Amino acid sequence: MRKQLFTLMIAAATLTMVVSCGEDDPIQTSSCSDGIQNGDETGVDCGGSCQPCTSVDLAGEVTTEVTLDASVTYKLTGSYIVKEGGILRIPAGTRIEATGGTSAYIAVAQGGKIFVDGSKENPVVMTSGAATPAAKDWGGLVVCGQAPTNVGDTATSEVAGLTYGGNVANDNSGSIRYLRIEYTGATFNSSKEFNGLSLFGVGSGTTVEYVQSYEGGDDGIEFFGGTVNGKYLVSTNSGDDSIDFADGWAGTGEYWYISGSAKAGIEGSNNGNDGDAAPVTNATLRNISIVGPVTEGALYYKEGGGNFTIENFYVSGVDLGVKVKDTDAEAAVRIENGDLKMTNVQFAENVDGFALTDYTGANQDFIGQGVTSGAGNGAAAPDWTAGWTRGLSNSGVSKENLAGEVTGEVTLKADIEYQLTSSFIVKDGGKLTIPAGTVIKATGGTSAYIAVAQGGQIFIDGEANNPVVMTSGAATPAPKDWGGLVVCGQAPTNVGDIATSEVAGLAYGGNIANDNSGSIRYLRIEYTGATFNSSKEFNGLSLFGVGSGTTVEYVQSYEGGDDGIEFFGGTVNGKYLVSTNSGDDSIDFADGWAGTGEYWYISGSAKAGIEGSNNGNDGDAAPVTNATLRNISIVGPVTEGALYYKEGGGNFTIENFYVSGVDLGVKVKDTDAEAAVRIENGDLKMTNVQFAENVDGFALTDYTGVNQSFITEGTATGAGNGAAAPDWTNGWTKGL
Repeated sequence: MRKQLFTLMIAAATLTMVVSCGEDDPIQTSSCSDGIQNGDETGVDCGGSCQPCTSVDLAGEVTTEVTLDASVTYKLTGSYIVKEGGILRIPAGTRIEATGGTSAYIAVAQGGKIFVDGSKENPVVMTSGAATPAAKDWGGLVVCGQAPTNVGDTATSEVAGLTYGGNVANDNSGSIRYLRIEYTGATFNSSKEFNGLSLFGVGSGTTVEYVQSYEGGDDGIEFFGGTVNGKYLVSTNSGDDSIDFADGWAGTGEYWYISGSAKAGIEGSNNGNDGDAAPVTNATLRNISIVGPVTEGALYYKEGGGNFTIENFYVSGVDLGVKVKDTDAEAAVRIENGDLKMTNVQFAENVDGFALTDYTGANQDFIGQGVTSGAGNGAAAPDWTAGWTRGLSNSGVSKENLAGEVTGEVTLKADIEYQLTSSFIVKDGGKLTIPAGTVIKATGGTSAYIAVAQGGQIFIDGEANNPVVMTSGAATPAPKDWGGLVVCGQAPTNVGDIATSEVAGLAYGGNIANDNSGSIRYLRIEYTGATFNSSKEFNGLSLFGVGSGTTVEYVQSYEGGDDGIEFFGGTVNGKYLVSTNSGDDSIDFADGWAGTGEYWYISGSAKAGIEGSNNGNDGDAAPVTNATLRNISIVGPVTEGALYYKEGGGNFTIENFYVSGVDLGVKVKDTDAEAAVRIENGDLKMTNVQFAENVDGFALTDYTGVNQSFITEGTATGAGNGAAAPDWTNGWTKGL
């Protein structure tokens, strides 16, 4: 997903950033009306614009104090390093999206400080900027301090190449609270990989609490020596170990929740080159939950291990409790000396072949079993993870911004709430897949819409009890809050070989009757219809020249400001469609549409229930609209008839048509000569039409021509249940 942006390079003494502003944000050369340009208070500048930045490319160095802006999405395009004396503050709700593999990471050097000030309701998120995020998309967060390690007085970090270690046990590198790090672990080679969060010689003056590594390609969180404590840590689906500590780490870990490690749940080491290196790793762990699968034990005690005191340790779904290599002589000595002490350890739901340990030495009593709640709820996600984490049963919904273009294949995720802040366009060759349960919330009026260009495809894979929902992001949603969904195909229309869509400004039309723009099933679109002017408005779903190879089924427009659903030419069929409380017509077709509509349920149109036209500029334009409608229910009120046959109308065959609570069945303007000719020719045929609960003054039609028999009344079920909502609307619609 790449935003269409133009960029400016700004170099400052305190910070180097590549800064990008939305293309609709003009650069101001004069003073702003309020006297404040963007960046005056935050350090984030759009080159002098009075408009707020929406996106900033982040790379370079911090040498003094910099505070990011939570209203901006940061694009991490290279390394971003807080140097000695520098301070980086990241407020709650800030989002940083990284691209560039091993070249994209955030690091804090010795003497620098980082303050990640997330909150439970609004964590800081560092994630992948890829269209389809995956583990190893970028580096991660690296912090280097001056606390002791056992790899020398000072050393160089495996990644980022920064100095770490020293003799300042209480060294302070800042504070990290409520941070979620996703899709990290970019790899140089098999022995040089980023972790989600890497803590090199970090001191006890630093706070590390409420941190999750999600879908990291290597370890989730790793302590390389130092004295920093880690509390309320989560590692989910790590590609190596979930949480790792080594190199003389002397700290306390409390409330760790670990699930889905490719290797060990926790790997605890002393030193990979010298198992007896001093100072020896000295770890206290309390209130830990590890949920398998794992392949190298819930705890892997290795490379000399160290002095470990472990209490309240809950393990579920593993085949091995504690792993110790037979060849690890230093680790064995420590176990025999009683340096590994595990008390109140509970193993639950063990897999076949479970073993408490593979250690074969004399001391088999280092594990004291009992009953514990581990991190809080045993194998279940603890209460303290609720809301700010991802991928857990109580994580809540993550939020991501959605804007830009799709040129390859992009799949959204149902566990993310997408914020549509501007246009999101599937270009020629692009494919956008939206799975069941996905929610997209739009803000921005006419600038916020989703569109599919000719040659692009959209696949909306909702389900009857789990639809895709596109709605308003406003605190109090209302019609016209945002644009809507626009699909442009290459099927014939009668407005020219190629035309430009009324909204979104995309080409549509052609000669490919079976053109395929994808599939739309179980979609609810709410509060659409943002307005440019009286003749240029978004509909809920607009289908411009869309071909019959496209599937459109189970779609509802709810509280749209203009038409609910409109077909502008094309050959696509529409089945199981619902339009509720539209600000104009409920369902509209025109411009040579040649399709079939089946099972339409319409209620509460401000104007017509169905408006069917040929061409607004030429009622005889070819190809003439050729519509077949079956099993339709229209429930008033309406002000322009259950059916408005206009602008030349077309060839309409309508069967099983149930209408309730209207004052006019079929509206035809006296001045519409082309429509009148077609009615007289028998091109409008309506059979098995039932009008029920008519309002005062009801008329079958206002057409005054000779042919008054184009409507044949009867008994109809309409869309299924007459005026009542049909059974097929259950579960996925709103307001019925």
